[in-house]
Amino acid sequence: MYNLAKAAVNLSARGVRYTAVRQCHHKTGPNFHDKYGNLLLATGFLFCASVWGYVATQTGLVWNFSPVGRISPKPWNEE
Repeated sequence: MYNLAKAAVNLSARGVRYTAVRQCHHKTGPNFHDKYGNLLLATGFLFCASVWGYVATQTGLVWNFSPVGRISPKPWNEE
């Protein structure tokens, strides 16, 4: 059992060293966010603004502004 555990640790350590060396010598290119981050942010903002602009102007949505000062209460009937 000891030999099996020792071999497993040796293999995992060898794999870690191999991965570290491979990543050290690898040239990193631009990732997804470097390539498309600002473009996606701008298009998302434009899409959101256009949808809200359509909703605000074309759908006839009633915005329920505050009725304070415009509505007087009905007199209360005492029966």
